[in-house]
Amino acid sequence: MTAPGEPAVDEAVGSLEVVHTFTGPMPTGVSVSDRGRVFVNFPQWGDDVAATVVELRDGEEVPYPSQAWNSPNGDDDASAFVSVQSIVVDPADRLWVLDTGAPMFAETKPGGPKLVCVDLDTDTVQQVITISPTVALPTTYLNDVRFDLRPGEGWGEAGIAYITDSSDSGPNGIIVVDLATGESWRRLHDHPSTKALHPPDLRMVVEGVDFCERSEDGSTAPVLMGADGIAIAADGSRLYYCPLSSRRWYSVATEALVDRSLSDDEVAATVVDEGDKGSAGDGMETDDQGRLYVTDGEHNAIHHRLPDGSWEPVVHDERLLWPDTMSVAADGYLYVTANPLYRQARYHAGRDERRKPYVLFRTPIGAGRVRLR
Repeated sequence: MTAPGEPAVDEAVGSLEVVHTFTGPMPTGVSVSDRGRVFVNFPQWGDDVAATVVELRDGEEVPYPSQAWNSPNGDDDASAFVSVQSIVVDPADRLWVLDTGAPMFAETKPGGPKLVCVDLDTDTVQQVITISPTVALPTTYLNDVRFDLRPGEGWGEAGIAYITDSSDSGPNGIIVVDLATGESWRRLHDHPSTKALHPPDLRMVVEGVDFCERSEDGSTAPVLMGADGIAIAADGSRLYYCPLSSRRWYSVATEALVDRSLSDDEVAATVVDEGDKGSAGDGMETDDQGRLYVTDGEHNAIHHRLPDGSWEPVVHDERLLWPDTMSVAADGYLYVTANPLYRQARYHAGRDERRKPYVLFRTPIGAGRVRLR
C-alpha cells in the first residue's frame, strides 16, 4: 500500500513466487510433471541457445532428455530438436516437445516441424511425429499444443493433439494430430478467427509504448502473429484459441476438428467468438474446475474466466513483464514464464532492450490441470 502523503502507485494483485531466474537465453514454454519436475524451453530466436529444452534440477538448467537431442544436424533433423517453442506434460504424465523446425522464424523443412514424446520414467524419447509438409507449410510456425488422450471414433486409441499455427507471414490455423497413426491435418485454415488484427483495429501498448516492429530507418510494421494461445475445455468439448495480435478469443468444437468427413465450412460453423479478453497476449490455459486463464501482456497480469462467464484477476505485478506460457501443475499452482520479448531488437530499431534475468514464477490457484484420458 502507498504510505500516507505519498502519490498513489499501481497496486499488486495476488502473489508471485520466484521459481527460477534465467541469465542466459530467453525462455518461452514451461510445464510441470505430476512429480513436480519442471521443464522449460528456449526457442532459437537469436540468443546463444546451448539446449532448446532443459529440466530445472537443483537450480541448474540441464539439457533434456540429453545434449544429443539438443544438438541438431540442420533444420530438417528429425532426430533432434531444432527450435522448440512449447513443451507440455500430457494427462499421462509424459513430456511432449513441440519443435517449430524454424529457427529465427525461417521457412520449415520436412523433418524439422515435429512432436516428440519423452517418457518421464525412463527419460527417453518414446515417439517422434514429424508433421507432413502439406500440413506444416513452409511459413508455418508451430506455437503451442494441447492433448486429449481419450480414444474416439475416427481416430486412434492414443488420442489427439491440437496445435496452433501462429505464422506472421502465411496462413494460420489449427493442426490436428492423431497420436496413434501420426497423421495430421489442418483445420480453420486461414479462418478469420485465427488471424492477427491489423491497425487501426488493434493498437498494442506495452510499458506505454506501441508494440510494433521498428527499423533503424524509423519505419514501423505491425506485429502479425496469428493463432497462438490454446487451451482445452475441462470436458474436452471445446478448443479455445487466440491470435497474439488480438484482444478477442474463440472456441471451436473438438468433435468437428477431428471429424475428417466434415468440410472446412462445417467446421467453421462451430466457431464461437468468446469476446474481448481485455488484452493482447499469447498464453491460455484451463484448470479442472472449468476456469480459463489468459495472459495480459499489456498490463503485467493474468486473468481467468469463471464457468459462469465472469472474469477475475489472478495476479497483477509489475515484475510480470510479458507473461508468456502458463502451466497448471498438480501442486495447485499456476506456473508462468515472464520474458519481455517486446524489448527484443526487432521491436526497438535494432537495439536489444531486454534486461536479465528472465523469470519463472508461480501463483497459487487451488486447482489441478485438465486430464482427458
